[in-house]
Amino acid sequence: MNLTYTPEQDAFRAEVRAWLEAHVPTGKLEHFDASREGFEAHRAWEATLKSGDWGMVTWPKEYGGRGLDLIQWLIFEEEYYRAGAPGRVNQNGIFLLGPTLMEFGTHEQKQRFLPPMASGEEIWAQAWSEPQAGSDLAGVRATAVLEGDEYVLNGHKIWSSRAAFADWAFGLFRAPGSERHKEMSLIFFPLDAPGVTRNPIRKINGHVGFAEIFLDNVRVPAFNRLGDEGQGWHICMATAGFERGLMLRSPARFQEAAAALAALWQRRKNTCDPALEGAVVLAHVNAEAYALNIYQTASRLMAGAKIGAEASTNKIFWSEMDIHLHETALAILGAEAELVTPTGEHDWLDDYIFSLAGPIYAGSNEIQRNIIAERMLGLPR
Repeated sequence: MNLTYTPEQDAFRAEVRAWLEAHVPTGKLEHFDASREGFEAHRAWEATLKSGDWGMVTWPKEYGGRGLDLIQWLIFEEEYYRAGAPGRVNQNGIFLLGPTLMEFGTHEQKQRFLPPMASGEEIWAQAWSEPQAGSDLAGVRATAVLEGDEYVLNGHKIWSSRAAFADWAFGLFRAPGSERHKEMSLIFFPLDAPGVTRNPIRKINGHVGFAEIFLDNVRVPAFNRLGDEGQGWHICMATAGFERGLMLRSPARFQEAAAALAALWQRRKNTCDPALEGAVVLAHVNAEAYALNIYQTASRLMAGAKIGAEASTNKIFWSEMDIHLHETALAILGAEAELVTPTGEHDWLDDYIFSLAGPIYAGSNEIQRNIIAERMLGLPR
C-alpha cells in the first residue's frame, strides 16, 4: 500500500479544509438526540453540507454526491473531524443504508432515496433490533405480507437509533411462518405512516437516542423493498459490513480523540501517575493502526474486493480501543471527570459513557468473536 498522498489528493484536502473553515458553525450545536431543536439544527447543517456537495462525497453526482473514491472520503473525514464539524445526524442513512442502496437498489430507488438522504431532507433510523432479536438478528419476528403491490407490516422494533425524530426507517421483516435466516426482506417505511407508533427511549444522559416502534398493519409500496423477495438476510449482512468494517466509525474520529488525550496528558502529567503515559501512547498507536487498516480496506474495495467476515475484527478493535482511550482520560482527570464540562471543552465523561455501548451495538463483540472463529478460522461451532 502506497502511504504517500498524490498532488491531487493534497489539493483535495486543501479544498475540503478551506470550505469547512468557512462554513462550520462557530458555536457547538445542541446534540441531535437531546431535543427536536438539536435534531433540526443538525438537519440544517446537513443541508449546508449539501450546498457544497459534501453530503456524501463517494456517491455519483446524479444521486447527490461528488463521485469521489474512498481514499478521498477518508481525507474528507480527517478534515471534517479536524475542523470540529457537527456530528452527522443522518449517519444511519449516509453510512449504512446509502452504500447498501448503491449495491442492491434499482436506479429508480437510488433516484428516489439517495438525493434527499444526502441533503438531510430525509433522516433515517435503523429498525433491525427487536425485544427477542438483537445481535442474533436472525431471530426477528416482525412480518411483511405482500398484498397486491403493497406490503403489510406488523411487529415491534426496539433500540432504533434516531427513530425518535427521524423521517424514515429501514427494517428487516420475515414472511409469516418462516424461520431464522430464510424468507426475510429489507423494507423501508415512513415513520409517520398510519399504524406506526414510536416511543422515545431516554439514555442515561437524558437524550432520546433511541425509540421503540410498533407497526400495526402498516402499508407501504412494494417499491420500498430493497433487493429481491427473501434476500433480506444477505443484504443486511452487507450493511453490517459497512457498519462494522468501514464507514460507521471513521478512523479520524479516534485520531482526533487520541490527539485530545495526548494534549490532556501534557497539561496534567505533573500531577498524574506516570504509568498512564504508556496508556496515552497506546491510544495513539491504536488509532493510527486502525486508520492504516481502514486505508488498506478502502484500497481493497476500490480494487474490486468485498467486505467480508473480517469486518468483525475491525468492530472489536475500534469498540475496545474507544473504551481504553476514554478510560485513560478519566484516569488522568481523576475525580474531576465527574464535574460538568465547560462549553467547548472535550466531554470525556459523556464520551466514555457512550463508548461503553460500542461492544454491544453493530453486533455484540461476543457474536463477532463467534463469526471470526467460525467464518475466518474455520473452527467448529
